[in-house]
Formats: sequence, structure tokens, C-alpha cells
Amino acid sequence: MKKLITIIFLFLIMGPSLSAQESIARKWNEEVLESIRNDFARPTVHARNLYHTSLAMYDAWAIFEPDAEPYLIGKTVKDFTVGFIAPDLPEDIDAAREEVISYAMYRLIKFRFRNAPGKFTILENIGELMGELGYDTLVTSTQYHCGYAQLGNYIAEQVIAFGAEDFSNELEDYANLFYEPVNPELRLTRGGNLDIVDLNRWQPLAFGQFIDQAGNPIGQGTPEFVGAEWGRVTPFSLSDDDLKINTRDGNEYYVYHDPGPPALIDVTDVNGLDDFYKWNFSLVSVWSSHLSSSDSTVWDISPGASGNIQFYPTIIEDYPDFYNFYDGGDPGQGRALNPTTGQPYEPNLVLRGDYTRVLAEFWADGPDSETPPGHWFTILNEINDHPMMEKKFMGVGEVLDDLEWDVKAYLALGGTMHDVAVSVWGIKGWYDYIRPISAIRGMAEKGQSSDLSLPNFNPQGLPLIPGYIELVEEGDLLAGGFDENIGKVKLKAWRGPGFVPNPIIDEAGVDWILAENWWPYQRPTFVTPPFAAYVSGHSTFSRAAAEVLTAFTGDEYFPGGLGIFPAFQDNFLVFEKGPSEYIRLEWATYRDAADQCSLSRIWGGIHPPIDDLRGRVIGTIIGQDAFAYAKEIFEATNESSETEATLVYPNPTDCGVFIPYEFAGTLPVQVFQTDGRLITETMLDFSDEPPFLPISNRGLEVVVVVVKDNDGKVLLSEQVLVK
Repeated sequence: MKKLITIIFLFLIMGPSLSAQESIARKWNEEVLESIRNDFARPTVHARNLYHTSLAMYDAWAIFEPDAEPYLIGKTVKDFTVGFIAPDLPEDIDAAREEVISYAMYRLIKFRFRNAPGKFTILENIGELMGELGYDTLVTSTQYHCGYAQLGNYIAEQVIAFGAEDFSNELEDYANLFYEPVNPELRLTRGGNLDIVDLNRWQPLAFGQFIDQAGNPIGQGTPEFVGAEWGRVTPFSLSDDDLKINTRDGNEYYVYHDPGPPALIDVTDVNGLDDFYKWNFSLVSVWSSHLSSSDSTVWDISPGASGNIQFYPTIIEDYPDFYNFYDGGDPGQGRALNPTTGQPYEPNLVLRGDYTRVLAEFWADGPDSETPPGHWFTILNEINDHPMMEKKFMGVGEVLDDLEWDVKAYLALGGTMHDVAVSVWGIKGWYDYIRPISAIRGMAEKGQSSDLSLPNFNPQGLPLIPGYIELVEEGDLLAGGFDENIGKVKLKAWRGPGFVPNPIIDEAGVDWILAENWWPYQRPTFVTPPFAAYVSGHSTFSRAAAEVLTAFTGDEYFPGGLGIFPAFQDNFLVFEKGPSEYIRLEWATYRDAADQCSLSRIWGGIHPPIDDLRGRVIGTIIGQDAFAYAKEIFEATNESSETEATLVYPNPTDCGVFIPYEFAGTLPVQVFQTDGRLITETMLDFSDEPPFLPISNRGLEVVVVVVKDNDGKVLLSEQVLVK
């Protein structure tokens, strides 16, 4: 269903494209995104996949670009060296690039998704594309001077080798090496959270049937923390100056852009909502009361009334002024005019209860989605299709052709998304912070922390907030058949998946529930991502992506000054009926969209504010730094590059030999079989790189290469392997 809606989204937002043509990079990026949709939902892994596939396509383009330099091929990057001697420029550069990119991407996708649950679908998809392009997938040689297919295979081989040394533990399916949770699992089949040990630390969830966020059935059990040690993975642009190495239990945790600790619970004071920890998680609970179509509050969500946030607080004392604790939302004031049309944005009036649920679902990246980093690639591809998109790098200079635009945009965005994953999951692994479902249920087990004179007091309990968080009293519908729940804490919140027997026709709605039974706005087979909360990956990915799109296009606004996503009545929400009316999300700028994504995770019950705002700040820094780093790559030339790798001559080959000897000028060269029969003779130029001498494949294993000077004197006579 989501894929169909996305197609409608493309047509409505962007209008018909000026050209039905797509660059070869775009075709293969779409295959990567579709492969992610058919794999397990691992944002860290797929941010890395998007980076490495983008890197491969950029280098395949740059090899044949006189004014550009590859990033990895023929270079030393992060202490990894790739030997390379560039082939001569082909007569048809466009055709050569298409072939090189296609083979590189086919091999790389095939390798990276070899263990995906949808691997057969992935293989079928990429095989069909190779067939449509007219390429033979049986060509597996990496002897890159023998042809453009072989060059593509060589690029894939080197990117794979680069990944094997980046500390991602790819060969062990990215498993953690030492991380262990401190809290016992929370069994979702029963209410409460009685067994939790530390209300500040992450808690695994135990499922009767776990289905990951990509919709893959994992089975019974307790999903492990995904990417707890990802901070060690080799980044794109992150600097050692931003790195802090922490030690716990004798193990090192790498943290880039350390934000400091999250909100920790005060276990002694009687401070109720004044406790910053309790304020964070109480806000999540209060916002859960907005998740119902029966909520009659009407909001204008047009860019004229929302978005355009002017500041992000950096100290906790300012957080309460940023979020509307009771009504929801942030201090965005909107914009007076659409800069493209010069006209005011039209009001977009919607029910808050529809808006909050659509927002949570759209940005959740659930089944059939491509995880948060891939989601921003989808947005990038959509804006590239807009007829008003002028493909000028940073908004200036000449219009770039589609291929150059795409490979540069993909590398900039892919490298940024990878850096976000390295930074955010390094923070997650080190601080190991609790999710709202564990915190809210855990505090509910303790009781209330607002009033010593009331029942069930505990300093670690939930604060009481009239109308939102109260105690169950005698005569309450929640009191129980034997009044066993009197004195417990109750919440005004989304009632949970147990009230949705049939998602097509049923909606859970909002009502008073026991706090020990609180659910985030998620499917019962998923509930919460299997990794720590702090900081929010969605907030950081989105803000970093918004910074890159703004810088790369040279314009903070969506093309035409407006981006739109439609959600049709009763035909968008996945795990309950809704929305109750047609609704469309709207954004003026990429940053507005990112800010909306951040709020969606609070309404979705996945993150408290402390996870969100610090993620936005880190995302801003990473996005700007990674784009600046990508810009340096784009500006590198043969003259300016300082990262040349040691040249490696790939003898033997099936199609010829390199002559890696230092001679001057153009000299006669002869090649003989070992029995003395002449194979070929020619003149080779030794003035630059060691020349390559093509030899047709005759099944020979050894040939004799003879180099003479112009007077006929033998300068070299040596046997060379050719097979």
C-alpha cells in the first residue's frame, strides 16, 4: 500500500517530469532502495549501503571525467589503499559509464544483500535490469583493462574490500562483539514492567512474534540491540577532533559529537514533573492523548502557519519553552509567502487527531519502506523529478547533466547518512538510554511521585497531571472487578493495539488506561526499534539530510516552494483505520520537513524531547560538515589530489600486460610466445604511466616481453604471466 501511495505522492507533488529519461545512477539507486525494502530494517547497515553504493557510482563516473578524481579507486582513504591505473578515455564515454556503473552496482548489491530475507526478489530485480540494459551477468572478471564490465566488477570488489576493514563486522552479519543489556527483557504479553533494574538504561523487549520495521517476521524471542558498537565503523567525514572514546566493562565505545548524558531520573527527591526525566516521558504520554479522530481540535498545518523554527534550545531549562506540553507542537511560526509564487500559503485545516497519526505513520518507515536514510534518498529522487528543479550545484554555475548531478548528490547524501549512523549509534551504544515504553511502564510500577499524602507514592513514580495522569479511584471503570487497581496510575492516552481487532475498520481511540499498559503508537509485533533511544536517529538523519539538500541545491525550499504528501481517507494508516478525512502533509523547506519528522517520533511514542533536540543539533553539524567534505571531493583534480595510492599493476590479465618499467619516450615492444614465435609488436609510450599492451587471449600462461631502444638495442627481455 505504501508504495502505491508514494507513486501518487510523486505525481501530485512534482507533476510530470520534463523527461522520462533517468540516469543510470538513478536506475541503480532505485534498485538499492528496493533492495533495502526487501531486507531487514537496520538503519545503520543501510546508511552504510547507501554510502558505499553511492561511492561506487561516483568513482565510476569520475574515472572518465578529466576534471574530476575518484574518491576511493586509485586512492588511499581511511588507511585503505586501492591500486589503479586509469584506462584510456573511451570513444563513447556515456556508454562506458553506463556499463561500468551497472556492473559495479550489480555486484555490490548482490553481495550486500546476499543474506536478505527477500534476496531472491532482489536478485530477480537486478538481473532484470541488467538484461534490459543488455549486459551479461556471467562476466565476473575484475581485470579492469580488459573491458568496462571488468572495470565495474573491480570497483565493486574494492568497495567490498573497503567495507571488510571498516569495523562494521559485516562478515558476522554486523553482530555486536561485547555489548550486553543491563535490564532484563520486558515481556509484552503481560502488563507493567516489574522486573526493570535501571530506569535510565535500555531494555530489550520480548515478543511472541516479532516483525521488524520492514515487515519481516523474525519469530519469537527478544531482538538484540542493533548497532550498539557502530561508533567504531569507519566514517565518511567525521573527524577525530569530534571523537571521544569511552570505556565500560573494559570495552571501548566510540562517540562522535558526544552530546553529554541524557535526562536521568532522580531517585530521592519529591519533585514530580519538575524532574526533567519525568517531564520528558510525561510529555510523551500527554501527546499520546492526541491520537484519535474524535479529537475535535483543528490545526492549520500549512507552511503559512507551521514550520520556520528560529532556534533550538541547547540547555535543558529552555526545553519546556520549545514544546507545547499539553497541546502538542513546537514554536514554528510559518512563513508569510511562498517565495516561488510570491503568494501566501493557503491554509490547510485538519483535525489534530488525523495529523498526528498520519505524521507518526509517514515518518515511521514501517513495512515497504527504506529506513530513515533511504527515505531521504526517496525525497531527493522526487525533488530531482520536479520540472522546476534546476540542476546547478549549490544553485550556481552551469546546469549539470542528470548523471553528474545524481552521482554527486548521492555521494553527498550517502556519506552524510553514514556519518549520522556512526555518530548516533555510537551515542546510543554508550549512553544505552531507555525507551518510553520501558520508562512509562517502569515508573507506573513505582506509583506516583507528586504527593506524599496520596496513595502509592514513590520518588521514581509518574508525576500526576490532572486530566492526563491520575490515580484510579473507587468507582473508576479501571478499578477492576475486585478493586485491585485502586491507587494505581492511569493515563489519558491511545488505548493500544489490543483495541484494534481489524485495522481496516477499527480505530483504538483515546481513553483512560492503566499506565502499566501504555503502548507507543506502533504495531503490536514491533512496538519500538530494537536499540537505545538517545539520541533520535530520525531527528538526526532528517536534519542532516535537510542541510545537505539545502546546500547541494542552493535553495532551502522544495521546488516550487512547497512539498506535499497526501494521505487518503481511511486508506493510509497501517495498524488502525484512518485518517478520518483526506489530509496532506505540507512543507516549505527541507528543514521544515525534518522538524516535522522529529515531532512524529514523540507522537509515535518512540522518543522523548531529550532524544529529539540533541539529535537535531548533531544532525545540523554533521550535515554541514559532510557536505563540505563532499564538496572537496568534487573539486579534487589530478593536479590538486594529495591522496594518490601506490600504483598496482594487475598482471596477469586475460587481455594483455602492463610494462611496469621506467623508460623514456616511445619505444618498440615485441611480445613472443615462449617458443620464440612473435605474437605482436608495436610502439608504446613510456613517458607517463607504465603502458598497457593488449594481447588477444590465446590460452597462454607466459609470454616474453622485449623492449628495445630506437637503435634496436634490447633494454628488457623478461617473461610475464598473462593468465
